Amino acid sequence: MSDDSVRDAKRRLRAEVRLRRRTRSAGELGSATAGLTEHLIALVRDRVPALVGCYLSGGDEPNTRPFLGWAAANGVDVLVPVSRQDGLLDWVPATEGPEQVGLFGISEMVGEVVPASVFQSVDLLLIPAAAVDSSGMRMGWGRGYFDRALASLEQPPPVFAVVYDEEFVDSVPCESHDRPVDGVITPSATRTF
Repeated sequence: MSDDSVRDAKRRLRAEVRLRRRTRSAGELGSATAGLTEHLIALVRDRVPALVGCYLSGGDEPNTRPFLGWAAANGVDVLVPVSRQDGLLDWVPATEGPEQVGLFGISEMVGEVVPASVFQSVDLLLIPAAAVDSSGMRMGWGRGYFDRALASLEQPPPVFAVVYDEEFVDSVPCESHDRPVDGVITPSATRTF
């Protein structure tokens, strides 16, 4: 498959995912959030990481906010990303404090950016995706922020993508710069590759 064909296939799949996400009922969202939160908590309890990196959900993304609330209440240290103009991510401690609208209209927590060395010590990384396939290949949203964050890690921790059940698929189109994940968390299950 040519690079142009792969990019076209990614665009089509992302459009399908966005449409499905926008048409979920409140009941479906509530049920999905409960399942995701249960599996995220179980993963952290099982692995006992000293420091977790986790995306702050917004819009139609699978909801990580109840998990972040649980983490704060249970003494689990979590960093959340802040997008930069240069295509990289900074990381701030997750708090229940104020948020601001960052690049691309994405909500971000307000806080002091931690040094890059702190991000290097993350023990578990929970990242968004448009889809993940049965081999662990992750398809993001096309801006490459999380791919670059993963590439920057000297000793990458286990990386789990968080998606809805129907976004765990047989295969996703991929390019040479795309990186697989170690596992996927959906409302119904946690799978490790």
